[in-house]
Amino acid sequence: MRNVLWLRAAALSIALLSGCETGPAIRVDKDPSADMSAYKTFAFFDQVATDRAQYSTIITSRLKQATRAQLERHGYTYNEQTPDLRVNFFLNVAEKQEIRSSPSTVGVGFYGYRGGMYGAWGGYPQDIDTVNYKAGTLSIDLVDAKSNSLVWQGLAEGRVKDESIRNPGPAIDAVVAEIFSNFPNPPAK
Repeated sequence: MRNVLWLRAAALSIALLSGCETGPAIRVDKDPSADMSAYKTFAFFDQVATDRAQYSTIITSRLKQATRAQLERHGYTYNEQTPDLRVNFFLNVAEKQEIRSSPSTVGVGFYGYRGGMYGAWGGYPQDIDTVNYKAGTLSIDLVDAKSNSLVWQGLAEGRVKDESIRNPGPAIDAVVAEIFSNFPNPPAK
């Protein structure tokens, strides 16, 4: 009986932890008066927000490459001279902390007989854990080049996995593709 309860608790813990490893939350918003099918061409702003240091970064190059691939896949044409849409990026990665408490493992010995059948009293010791992680936000803005107004925005927010920091190329491709998975109408032929 004790092993069955332990296995259930372990399975629940694994399910909860794997739930934390899901992808970012994606939100898309569009100007309701904008007809996305009327736009046919796009280009990037001369100075995008990810290049605050007055030079083009590697991250910006990767974002441009991934975004260009997605827009071309949706039927848009890259045109630097007379674009219908201008693309901008905003990227922010911040250090975050999460405080977690759980019943103390002090009671595992003698008090382990409870085996999860019932909880302890209110004054029972708690283990406090601090979890440090990185949280990221990526925004891709499509701006009407003539009116200089935002017509579409895709936003991804979530924890940044260590693998994404070590190898950002595939992570950027994946998140940009996910943002554009809800993109509206392609341009009219």
